[in-house]
Amino acid sequence: MRAAVYRGVNDVRVETVPVPAIGPDEVLIRVAACGICGTDLKKIHTGSHSAPRIFGHETAGTIAAVGERVQGFSVGDRVMVFHHIPCGHCYYCRKKTFAQCEVYKKVGCTAGFEPSGGGFAEYVRVMDWIVRRGLVKIPDGVPFEQAAFVEPVNTCFKAVRNLALEPDETVLVIGQGPIGILLASLAAQTGAKVLTSDLFPERHRIAAEFGLRHPIDAGKEDVVAVAHAASEGRGADAVILAVGGNALIKTAMNAARPGGRVLLFAQTQHGDAVIDPADICMEEKSLIGSYSASEEIQDEGAALVFDGYRNGFDLTRLVSHRFSLEDAVAAIELASNPGPDSMKIFIEPNLAQV
Repeated sequence: MRAAVYRGVNDVRVETVPVPAIGPDEVLIRVAACGICGTDLKKIHTGSHSAPRIFGHETAGTIAAVGERVQGFSVGDRVMVFHHIPCGHCYYCRKKTFAQCEVYKKVGCTAGFEPSGGGFAEYVRVMDWIVRRGLVKIPDGVPFEQAAFVEPVNTCFKAVRNLALEPDETVLVIGQGPIGILLASLAAQTGAKVLTSDLFPERHRIAAEFGLRHPIDAGKEDVVAVAHAASEGRGADAVILAVGGNALIKTAMNAARPGGRVLLFAQTQHGDAVIDPADICMEEKSLIGSYSASEEIQDEGAALVFDGYRNGFDLTRLVSHRFSLEDAVAAIELASNPGPDSMKIFIEPNLAQV
């Protein structure tokens, strides 16, 4: 089969590799669509993971083979797959901090080499504990692209749940890429007033398609001042930082009201950041984080995506570019250097090469 193989820092090559063999409790998925996630890009560009590997974890496709002991799934079933699933009984699972579970940290999907998701390939092997608890059937009529959003929507839904938003609150979401729009849309579903900040008017136009009606042009407006003006001078009750890096943490903290919450969603790299301790102590602002998906809300999150396709939450509108597997290197290059007109980028092995 063909696959986009990570060979080292900034080095991804489309190669021919063996189709992964499956065990008696495993399944093989023929990939139909795989979204490119920012975490995939960070691994490719920072060298945080050893090579070779095949990344890609926002995966949907069709079951091509099932192991002899697999129950509940058959060849031909349309599915999406989570690549992380927790053990459910360790200390962290009991405290509902599932992303810190050692089993959760293991990747249960591979297209070969060290398990790393494998969605940037024609076929993916799904391991036993993922088959049991992380393989989700796609309802009829829901396209693969929509289904591939189940995992990223889960991560955003988890983050919004952590904020415990109320209908009388004002929320600021900094960044209106695909993840920022998902976070803002889910926050708006709580009844809260949602402000969205981004440099690109093109992204605000897409956000408006999801009912987000309070854009802030970060290139021309003072985001902090607007957040205060929109909340009777207090500042936002909650601020979600959906942009990577640490440069905007100070902006997020300044935009939050005394007693407000600031949630870091995209800060996945260790490093130094300047935070005013008096913001936390005297002004009683809470700085919290949310990382990865939660099995606890898996069914509810999947229903948001599947039912949403028919009820106005059509996430395929976030897809700006689709690439064949043969053009995966170009897809990764574009995703790494997003412009005003680039949003969610998909690799689709069956897409005709252009």
